Amino acid sequence: MSGALRWDVEGRDWPHRGASRFVEADGLTWHVQQMGEGPPILLLHGTGASSHSWHRVTPLLAQNVTVIVPDLPLHGFTGGDPVSHRASLPAMARAVAALVVALGVEPTALVGHSAGAAIALQMALDGVVDRRTPVVGFNPALTPFPGAAAQIFPGMAKLLLLNPFVPKVFSGVSRLAGDPSRFLERSTGSRTDPVSLRCYARLFASSHHTRGALAMMAHWDLEAFSRRLGDVANPVLLVHARGDTAVPLGSVEAAAARIPGARLELMGNLGHLAHEEAPDQAAALIESIAQPISAGE
Repeated sequence: MSGALRWDVEGRDWPHRGASRFVEADGLTWHVQQMGEGPPILLLHGTGASSHSWHRVTPLLAQNVTVIVPDLPLHGFTGGDPVSHRASLPAMARAVAALVVALGVEPTALVGHSAGAAIALQMALDGVVDRRTPVVGFNPALTPFPGAAAQIFPGMAKLLLLNPFVPKVFSGVSRLAGDPSRFLERSTGSRTDPVSLRCYARLFASSHHTRGALAMMAHWDLEAFSRRLGDVANPVLLVHARGDTAVPLGSVEAAAARIPGARLELMGNLGHLAHEEAPDQAAALIESIAQPISAGE
């Protein structure tokens, strides 16, 4: 699969398909899911994932709020070319802000997983949302890789991105490998549900999607971003899992220490996809910080 995912083919049985629509914003055609009624909450997935990552959380939240879940630029069913001006963290945040404007909503909470948490905090730093708007980050990737990996991994991603055959090779390997469960368990420490596994298999088979994930890895400057965490004025809840093999607990603790007033919660021995493994617990944590806003306080 060399191009973007096709809604009528790969999306034929996508979770919550009836809640999906396509919206034009920031020069992109976005795939967005929306469900529920009440104050809007924006959910952002991480690198290499899509809106499906929240498919077990959204129905729980939608009982009390309006849940808005987009596929990020370069990911899933949202288009975009993986070039530096589109793939950087500030550009991603601006693009999501443009989508919010196009949707005509003012989120009462921003929730992100992994890289999605960084996008949410970047939006807060950019003043896109009110300073009272809470930000929740699950297994957040907010600081550079430790040690030499901070220089090696982004540089390697840039080299891979420049080779047009690499994403196709990655996607081909994924198709040959078949079941993505072992790959996800090794790389994240998580055992997710069958619906998510089916979606990941389709995403990993798309060279467009793979190229988008590489572009984010190549063009994000988490060193510069992490230095600004002390300027975050919004209420922040960071949630981490002890079994996460992708993001070290120490890096999340360090990020929480930099953000004024940030709270850190742990979700036991779950992995990097903790919100997929324990959706009830994830929804309760989101509601614990979003409830005052949704109640109009």
